[in-house]
Amino acid sequence: MPCTNYLQTAIRDLNNFITQFILSKMKPRIFVFGEISMTNLRPSREVFITCAVTGSGDTTGRSDKVPITPQQIADSCIEAADAGAAIVHIHVRDPKTGVPARDPELYSQVIDIIKKSKVDMVINFTAGMGGDIVFGSAEKPFPLNEAGTDMVGATERLEHVRNLLPEICTIDCGTMNFGHGDYVMTNTSSVLQEMARQVQALGVRPEIECFDTGHLQLAIWLKNQGLIDDPVMVQLCMGIPWGAPDDMHTFLAMTSSVPKDWTFSAFSISRNQLPFVAMAILAGGNIRVGLEDNIYLKKGVLATNGDLVKKAVQTAEGMGCTILGPDQVRKNLKLEKRWG
Repeated sequence: MPCTNYLQTAIRDLNNFITQFILSKMKPRIFVFGEISMTNLRPSREVFITCAVTGSGDTTGRSDKVPITPQQIADSCIEAADAGAAIVHIHVRDPKTGVPARDPELYSQVIDIIKKSKVDMVINFTAGMGGDIVFGSAEKPFPLNEAGTDMVGATERLEHVRNLLPEICTIDCGTMNFGHGDYVMTNTSSVLQEMARQVQALGVRPEIECFDTGHLQLAIWLKNQGLIDDPVMVQLCMGIPWGAPDDMHTFLAMTSSVPKDWTFSAFSISRNQLPFVAMAILAGGNIRVGLEDNIYLKKGVLATNGDLVKKAVQTAEGMGCTILGPDQVRKNLKLEKRWG
């Protein structure tokens, strides 16, 4: 669906809800989850852009622009930063096969190349790897599919974070059926507690990734346990099968549940990535784009990370936003740069 049509549909749905409530002489509310109304819609005026440069999806076979080697990943980070991204979200891959990897040495190589470039950016490592279960089949779940299963403890999942001390690392705040087949993204409450405790002790800011409404409630619970320090940073991950869909109703339910003093970003995947740049801004959030979530600039045209960031900058500035750089993001989120 073209971006214009997507936004027109979202605006039409919003107007329909408000009209229905006005006609029924009720206080206008968009959703039972919150108190959102037209009067408390607060679009962002200053935004930062995160670029998720490679991810762990099976995208390398569909686009030759998805970076694989440490050199390619670092170059993509530099390209994204030059285009206007303040934060780069980094996964690594096996340089020979392109398969997602957890090897701390690969992360170290990426950081070394970025250091030598002298290009400033906020580093955000994934800590989502190592929580993957693939069951055998629908009728015989055990034994597990060993080729696809990668389950390790909290300490091992954070080895690269502990070694290199990026400003930010992600914590995937929940367990869910992730796409089709027998794969389950697995993050139990006890694992998340231990990961949050270790990240807190390292002085690294966690970016809490929420793929559904319950994940956000779990994040709030972790904060109430004293395991996440202020300012809290959350990423709303929309449209991933089978998490929260990226329709406007669900998105408003998610954003209205984010505590007012938290900082959030939001994104969707595939063709809805670029429309969600505008959606995130309208909801008062920040932006994420990148080849982890979408490989196209427009139909039939493969994108680079730089292309997607430039498009996000164009959209944000067209909506009257100021794009924040890495220094201002560090100040706002109380981040410490130790890797450089």
